[in-house]
Amino acid sequence: MALVLDEQQVTELLTMEMAIAAVEDALTQQGLGSALNNPRSRVRLPSGQLHMMGAALPTCGVIGYKAYTAFKGQVRFHVMLYSTATGELLAMLQADRLGQMRTGAASGVATKYLARDEARSVGIFGTGWQARSQLEAVCAVRHIQSIKVYGRDTTRRQTFCAEMSQQLQIAVEPAATPEATVKAMDVVITSTNARDALFDGNWLEPGAHVNAIGSNALIRREIDDTTVRRSALIVVDSKEQARLECGDLLGPLERGLIHWGQIRELGDIVVGCIPGRRQASDITLFESHGLAIWDLAAGMAVYDAAKAKGIGRELAL
Repeated sequence: MALVLDEQQVTELLTMEMAIAAVEDALTQQGLGSALNNPRSRVRLPSGQLHMMGAALPTCGVIGYKAYTAFKGQVRFHVMLYSTATGELLAMLQADRLGQMRTGAASGVATKYLARDEARSVGIFGTGWQARSQLEAVCAVRHIQSIKVYGRDTTRRQTFCAEMSQQLQIAVEPAATPEATVKAMDVVITSTNARDALFDGNWLEPGAHVNAIGSNALIRREIDDTTVRRSALIVVDSKEQARLECGDLLGPLERGLIHWGQIRELGDIVVGCIPGRRQASDITLFESHGLAIWDLAAGMAVYDAAKAKGIGRELAL
């Protein structure tokens, strides 16, 4: 029997603590070489696109994929989980909320391993769906005391700050300028669809950590060459996927500002194969594109919780 879980049920079951633990475990398996992850592929039509991401986490007993379509401004996400022991379908999940949470959780894990322990302030670009889980995850791994937010729409920025202040019980304030969002910040997050760099890398304080999550296409860019040059450690979730779609890094790589040997994978840092931050003054950069192993790990956490609580609808397939 396959378990079917809708968005409301996934939202009810999946906490940020669960998501961070699941993503960190998936990254551990990736670092140890036991996880399998296929980069995102796309099928394009004039009217929309189908995106496919497949993976396996054998130690969790799951193989599966996430598929999502983008048509006429609407995106629909689904995750399919199969048993590695029998091949049977375990669960089908609606996965918009799951994707939001696992993306935030990945930045939480990156912040845990790359940001300074004493990091207390955050500046974030973006006021959308993904920006919310970014803040929640970073606050789960560091004792954040203040947050500055920049977005192009003033009203939306004010609303976002009010809502996140209430949710996080932390002072979340609108920033008047991009510079005010970056200067004196311990952690800087970019969560946008920008095509051009959002800030001048010279504004970054020594010791800052940057989580950049929006540049998952060649036409998108959130950070500038200065940020790349100043970063003592550049980390991606997957080099294979970064080679296909990291707009932030492919330009600097092409121009010879950096080379692939300088770029590390987060899983290798999580398992200790590669050291993370070396000095308090280092600027560190995490480029997140999203991996199917994260979806599977978070999906299995939801599946296990649903089974334990008797939530979901069983189907004979």
